[in-house]
Amino acid sequence: MKTNNADKKSGLSRRDALKLSGLTLGALATGGAGRKHEDGHDPVDVGNCYPTHYQTQKYSYFETLKPMTPWGKDINGNVTGTKLERDEMRITFMGSVVPMARRAQAEMSVFVEVGWDHHKQQPLDQFIFDFGCGVSANYQACGVGYGRMDKIFINHLHCDHVSDLIQCYGFGDGGDRKSPLFIWGQGPSGVPNPGMTPVVTDPANPQPNGYAAGPPRYADGVGAFCHHLREALRWHTESQAFQGTAYQSCPTLAEVQANWRLPYVPIPAGDDPHNDANALIPIELDWRKTGLTPDGRPTGDNIAYHNAATGAKVLHYPVIHTRKGSMGYKLEWTPPGATKPVTMLYSSDTKPEVNSIYHAINKDITGRPRGVDVFIHEMAVAPEIWAMKNQGLTQPGDPNDPVWATTVEGMKTVQNSSHTPQGAYGYMLSQIHPRPGLAVATHFPTADDTVACALNSVRAHCPDIKREGDQLVWSFDLMVLRVFPHKIEQRRAVVNDFSFDPPIPTSHSDMLAPKYHTGTGAGDPFVQIDQTYGINSTEDGGYEGEPTYRKDGY
Repeated sequence: MKTNNADKKSGLSRRDALKLSGLTLGALATGGAGRKHEDGHDPVDVGNCYPTHYQTQKYSYFETLKPMTPWGKDINGNVTGTKLERDEMRITFMGSVVPMARRAQAEMSVFVEVGWDHHKQQPLDQFIFDFGCGVSANYQACGVGYGRMDKIFINHLHCDHVSDLIQCYGFGDGGDRKSPLFIWGQGPSGVPNPGMTPVVTDPANPQPNGYAAGPPRYADGVGAFCHHLREALRWHTESQAFQGTAYQSCPTLAEVQANWRLPYVPIPAGDDPHNDANALIPIELDWRKTGLTPDGRPTGDNIAYHNAATGAKVLHYPVIHTRKGSMGYKLEWTPPGATKPVTMLYSSDTKPEVNSIYHAINKDITGRPRGVDVFIHEMAVAPEIWAMKNQGLTQPGDPNDPVWATTVEGMKTVQNSSHTPQGAYGYMLSQIHPRPGLAVATHFPTADDTVACALNSVRAHCPDIKREGDQLVWSFDLMVLRVFPHKIEQRRAVVNDFSFDPPIPTSHSDMLAPKYHTGTGAGDPFVQIDQTYGINSTEDGGYEGEPTYRKDGY
């Protein structure tokens, strides 16, 4: 698809959008073989990546980034590390890979902080996008306590995007989060559509699962997810309920709705009081809303969060991934004294689609394209590379080998159903004018070899991208982007692999008594325990009169 000069000024045209939506992944995955660029040059040869001379067990680019220590507070409340500047949006990749998680990369999670409150000595606002397996270790290593994990936006309900919510929700009440946990995400998918083709199309060969009449409707939105997560952790939360988990002056949910401009007044998923840390509060979004007119201008009807006090706004829009309901998010925040917002787009998993392109072109209400500062979009390695890595090979297998052929075909099926191939990523990027300040490929098994091959595919569509770093990077755990109104700095967080939880700050002055407490209001840790077979400490008389152990632990 060619873009004329007028299109470059105004962004993606309606005609081009229709053409884009009709393209097949098969054509995109080739990297554009058989066609020429607008400058007349042949596209980069994207094949024959293996055998490779690049490192397969190392990501060298990440190691070249300037190190920085994440900000935190010591036990006295003094700020340590690199605190945010007043006009800074800081993006930290706590997880960055497609499942399964591996030692080098946890599954998806992006932590974003904006601005700096000099009075409270902390960021003005903070957000989490997705919370996949293994990311809890990176949050802890960066000194991010549970109290800073109270607003989580889920792109879709696959396990690699939600699995560590068990850790975050379950242990938040015993940490420094003495307020509810808010989870944004999709409303019910609503499938099947009226007239949808049933699962079983051959009555002579019915499936034993009883789906002959078509798939059933399920309560599959984030509300149902939070309800069942809350009940699944009932034993866990009750076991810790001898500790204080609520304070009296916590805002009401009506006040929260007004302060954050939520689409409605939310309610907890279970029976917990609204001011309790065990309150898990889902906020279901209408995933059908694009927030765009047909020519890509904003409609303003897709706001997930808008905090007038901090200036931060989160918008949502639909993407295409495995089942209806998957969403992308765009974060906008105008720093003090700035004339336009700093912006970040996070698509999460999706097939190539036009909504991410339109939101990255980012037209204002007059139709003028503003662009985005950071464009975070998923990228999948080529199916043969994925198959090769899974089989432990150093180059693609024999196409006549049925095991190899079946494996590659399975990888193609997954990719074509739900993901953006590396060539398609380059194609999408070529259609965004103005280009993002920095494009970030994520949900990717990052190493020198996979990045080198993917870069060839991207350059087949964007020949002006000469190398990794200036316009395009691949995400990696603990990569930090410091985004300012006029520049973006890339950093590498230096953390302690043997860290403990960050210090818990002083509790609220109006903490309420725990659920399980003594007559004086103090927590009673023994009320739920049968101590018949316990061994007393020496201070409590030992065991059968003999010295046993000391309460101080030594």
